Amino acid sequence: MKRRDFITLLGGAAATWSLAARAQQPGKVPTIGYLGGSINQRAWVDTFVQRLRELGWIEGRTVAIEFRWGDGRSERSAEIAAEFARLKVDVIVTDGTSSVVAAKHATSVIPIVFAAAGDPVGSGLVASLARPGCNVTGLFPQHLHFQPTQKIAIITTLHASSGNPG
Repeated sequence: MKRRDFITLLGGAAATWSLAARAQQPGKVPTIGYLGGSINQRAWVDTFVQRLRELGWIEGRTVAIEFRWGDGRSERSAEIAAEFARLKVDVIVTDGTSSVVAAKHATSVIPIVFAAAGDPVGSGLVASLARPGCNVTGLFPQHLHFQPTQKIAIITTLHASSGNPG
């Protein structure tokens, strides 16, 4: 198994595990808290929602998605992450090191899946790449630079490979 495939599998499993556990509760629709850097990420979001739909997760019917935008301000990202913790979303999806750090400070219980971040070990997000040791997981492309649609494809592939609970 290639390293990228393994990391993809790991991140999807974390996101899906939480959604699967909560989805089994009658009347409870799992909620994704999406912490984006900028509203200009609309293409990324559209692709994300479309791929979820292809996997059987229909926004507003089988999954709720709370979209929030940090607008490149770390204090705004911290406010949003704290809001998601209060709302008890099932998973926080984000990208960018500052957003991941804000989410990690807001909760140690809710799984946090990042599409990309700077050095997760060096920035203190995880203990090691092999064993993150916390509620944070995601992709660390190292020297690779993924386009937004590629990030979505990787995350949704992870989700699909872990099995669709719905």
